[in-house]
Amino acid sequence: MSAHANITGKITRGTSLFAAAFALVLFCADPVFAYVGPGAGFAVLSSFLTLLLAFLYSLLAVVTWPLRQIWRLFRRRRAYRAARVKRVVIVGFDGMDPELAARWMDEGKLPNLAALRAAGTFHKLATTNPPISPVAWSTFLTGVNPGKHNIYDFLARDANTYLPYLSSAQVRDSRRSLRLGKYTLPLGAPQMKALRKGKPFWHYLGEAGVFSSVIRVPITFPPEKFAGVLLSGMCVPDLRGSQGTFCFFTDAANSAAPEEGGLRIPLQRNGGGFRSHIPGPDNPLRRDAKRELRAPFTLRPDAASKTALLQLNGRRVTLKQGKYSEWLEVEFRAGWGITARGICRFLLKEISPRVELYATPVNIDPRKPALPISHPLAYSIYLGKLLGPFATLGLAEDTWALNEHVLDDASFLDQCYLIHAERERQFFDALEKTRQGVCVCVFDVTDRVQHMFWRHTVPGHPAAGGYPACAALDTPPGLVIEELYRRMDDLIGRIREKLDRDTLFLVVSDHGFKSFERGFNLNAWLHQNGYLALKEDKHESGEWLAGVDWSRTRAYGMGLNGLYINQQGRERSGIVAPGRETDALKKELIEKLRELADPQSGRVAINDVADRDIAYGGPYTENSPDLILGYAPGFRASWETVKGEVKGAAFEDNRKAWSGDHCMDPQVVPGVLFSNWKIQGERHSIADVAPTILELFGLKLPPHFDGKPWSLSP
Repeated sequence: MSAHANITGKITRGTSLFAAAFALVLFCADPVFAYVGPGAGFAVLSSFLTLLLAFLYSLLAVVTWPLRQIWRLFRRRRAYRAARVKRVVIVGFDGMDPELAARWMDEGKLPNLAALRAAGTFHKLATTNPPISPVAWSTFLTGVNPGKHNIYDFLARDANTYLPYLSSAQVRDSRRSLRLGKYTLPLGAPQMKALRKGKPFWHYLGEAGVFSSVIRVPITFPPEKFAGVLLSGMCVPDLRGSQGTFCFFTDAANSAAPEEGGLRIPLQRNGGGFRSHIPGPDNPLRRDAKRELRAPFTLRPDAASKTALLQLNGRRVTLKQGKYSEWLEVEFRAGWGITARGICRFLLKEISPRVELYATPVNIDPRKPALPISHPLAYSIYLGKLLGPFATLGLAEDTWALNEHVLDDASFLDQCYLIHAERERQFFDALEKTRQGVCVCVFDVTDRVQHMFWRHTVPGHPAAGGYPACAALDTPPGLVIEELYRRMDDLIGRIREKLDRDTLFLVVSDHGFKSFERGFNLNAWLHQNGYLALKEDKHESGEWLAGVDWSRTRAYGMGLNGLYINQQGRERSGIVAPGRETDALKKELIEKLRELADPQSGRVAINDVADRDIAYGGPYTENSPDLILGYAPGFRASWETVKGEVKGAAFEDNRKAWSGDHCMDPQVVPGVLFSNWKIQGERHSIADVAPTILELFGLKLPPHFDGKPWSLSP
């Protein structure tokens, strides 16, 4: 599959006014994988246009400031007249598990969360089906089920091509372009479109005059306009247009290239040092073979001091072995005055006997954004100038680099906590400036660390032996997750010190966590049981179901939990008639898959299979998988299933560092709900957050909401 990334460079001095207005350029990136799926590109506005609009916005803001202040004061007084609360602060800990939290609270290891429980509330929080982060957080912010917000996975499938695309956003190329020989100049802006439907609760608040600060909540890219500030989270791309492509540089000739998520690039001897390059997006102006933009650098190692001198874009930086660099600017020059700018960190892994260097994906520089990653446009610039450069990639913690043995446990954990420290600074700045209204921030580190360190908590986990013990870890591997929870508990304590009695404080997670020991290859099982056919000369498929004979295939899997019927009139080559034939096939598959056992252990692998027509309700239900698999603890879709491969046995060991997961039966992975107020009732859902917040501020609830407001008392 070819993934497209659109990016526009800053148009520098000497460029014509016409070019400044219309030189919005198209970049292409090769497919890469990050988190769970392939990379996907996005339309990227020019840095020039971004900064120009930010300047004009600021100028307009200054001119209209007196009138706006009077209008805001009037609206604010009206908005808070019926409110039961002055301020609501919501902290999201992605993936915090209620069983682990309860155990460590009871053992006295999480005193601040325990105090919150004692003074207010601690409950399990029902998640979505499936319990995948983009699905659950979309329900969190809209108050509706997936049938109404249109997000069912990280990936969706194109029924015409049977290929996946990123479910959260869509890009359409410019319709017009000017061809000049081997060069092409698009004459219009590619359009970014959010595919998540439904209105976030902070939009309703803004319409009523209630201000909100929203920091890194997933599925908020591209950013939407509302009366508040927002920094986009999950699904912000890197500068290549992918969901995260790291680089591994080495002088070893026989070093294996990463299979997924990154690139291996040689270090070439250059006198007493080496030279190489950081690959960037493709040159938007060229349509020949020389398209990839590159940022060259040199590296001069010093084995005695365990350092190396890096020279990049005219800047000289000393790298220390085993330590991350600060964020460094990276420039990719396309010609004609067009430059794309990003930032990355380097990690000098080894100097002798071989040289190894890791570079993070090139993030969009928040101070010079190559595309909008915040609302208003200037908000990321403000944060970058105030707090310094920070990670902007939606999935910034490089789980693939650890999976691929490019990072070890210690360097991955260091990276996670560097990013987390940036998030804390952003949150506390927003908290200080949001004295009334809503302040919400999602912290991702809880999810990423549990994904990658769960193997150390389960005796005999298949992944435990594939990754050698890391002597550089400050914490014993089996205690890393506990230490993570202790760190989050400390954060809760520091937040509570900033809150007054008129503030409602909520701590929520989108799902919990369980071990991922065995993978189930749904497409292999469908093939073995006669539901999916391969072409006559094929014994297995390539990625994304390449080699499948659709004229004889009745069902296929796509993504983490989804199964689709190859239906007539819907899929391009569908063969199953809608109505009775489809219903009968769904019933047959549910009966065979429900409580399917792993032949190796006899353990049940699939607790339940949900029919979308029962699980969902709303105008976008037709875009969902026909069946949703709810895996038992210990099981998940195999890595081959996620990539659309039909090969191997139906069950296999999970040997990747990514050893904990939540893409299971939602009943076994609920999230957490803490509150400094008492919340009545026994069952609470992540869909309830949005209606609860609106009701607290005295707003009438939209009739389409699925969530119900909680009964709270201070």
